[in-house]
Amino acid sequence: MSKLGFWLGLLLSILFVPLMAQEQVQSFTLAEAKAYAMENSYELRKASIDVTKAKKEVWATIARGLPHVEGKAGYNKNLNLPVSLLPGELAGQEKGTYIPVKFGQDFNSNFGFSVSQLLFDGSYIVGLESADLYVRLAIDAEEKSEIEIRDLVAQSYYTVLIAKASLKVMEDNLKNAQDMLSQTRAYYENGLREEQDVDQLLLLEKKAENEVSKAKREVKVAKTVLKYVMGLPVSSSIELTDNLNQLVNIVLVSADEKVKFDATQHIDYRLQEGQVASKKKLLKLEYTAYLPTLEAYYNWDKTAQTNTANVLKDHVPWFSSSSVGVSLKIKLFSSAQRISKIRQAKLSLEQEQIKKEQTFQNLQKDYLTAITELESVIEKYENDKENEALAKKIHHKTQVKFNNGLANSIELSQSESQFIQAHGTYVASCLELLRTRVKLDKILSKL
Repeated sequence: MSKLGFWLGLLLSILFVPLMAQEQVQSFTLAEAKAYAMENSYELRKASIDVTKAKKEVWATIARGLPHVEGKAGYNKNLNLPVSLLPGELAGQEKGTYIPVKFGQDFNSNFGFSVSQLLFDGSYIVGLESADLYVRLAIDAEEKSEIEIRDLVAQSYYTVLIAKASLKVMEDNLKNAQDMLSQTRAYYENGLREEQDVDQLLLLEKKAENEVSKAKREVKVAKTVLKYVMGLPVSSSIELTDNLNQLVNIVLVSADEKVKFDATQHIDYRLQEGQVASKKKLLKLEYTAYLPTLEAYYNWDKTAQTNTANVLKDHVPWFSSSSVGVSLKIKLFSSAQRISKIRQAKLSLEQEQIKKEQTFQNLQKDYLTAITELESVIEKYENDKENEALAKKIHHKTQVKFNNGLANSIELSQSESQFIQAHGTYVASCLELLRTRVKLDKILSKL
């Protein structure tokens, strides 16, 4: 019996432990969901790689001005040596005749190396100046991505909470419909209700079942979107631990806070500043096209020529050669191409400066608009909340009247539809309130 118990326990552990592991549920507050996304979001992981690439590009720019060493080696078999014609007089022949002569050996080989050092190049200097700017632009772009992800996580988190709140109401409504249908059937069987009342409640029950199914699907879809934005596997299970009412109350409490807005600190403005700085560097780069390029070099080679294939034999002589010098390159004439490029660079810079001013004004406009929108949304939320409570109260009284025979099934159906509509409007107001607050926080760089 003990052996049987041992093997049974082992079998159960094999069957159920993996299932338990698969069904493990991860719980997140809104802050925890944002923190998780900062580490695992697909977009942020790609943005982090962009920053690393930018830093590597800086080193590539620096390396262009460091010494460069190149080695070379070659081995050649002359299938047909070139023929030169020498005057026949050199060999005592008649004037006007030529003697064909082949110069060279059947095999030749060489090896050597060269060292070069850039001494001056205007484009290299501009590249060094632009290296830090390039990294800063990548870092700012990563910060922009982080803000966008925190925004998306908050929006998705709120959507899940709203969907769950709607599901809870729909489930309660279904339970009430089922209870009333059960009571009405009992009354009908005892001759105290009409068949129409039972049929009407059957319709209400089916409608409530459809609403519950729809709400469940909405919760599932909302969770899938949230998991994707966070960087979680979409097949995993999650639960949200923040309370919808608490989050709404936080928005209401903080609505009267006065916050000074500085558009110049906003990520969009800083990104545009980076674009202006970038265009200035490009303009400077175009001007450097008028400057010369100066480079120093040193070359060393060793060559051998022989009629034997093996050039490494002792009797094969090797001859070395070397040279050192500087190379100066100056572009003397480009058919106004350089002037055209400079003019284009100036126009591009002017465009970015206009965009910078536009971004500043746009951020000011968005801030003032968001403040006004939040005030309007709060007013609408409070009205819709009162309407939802009133519709709920009316629906409850109609249920009581129906149970006591003072209201018919049509009135009950109308009150239920009115309540569901009022609740849907209230839920939409909650979501709009939370999203409007997120929009304002995003403008204030508080996400």
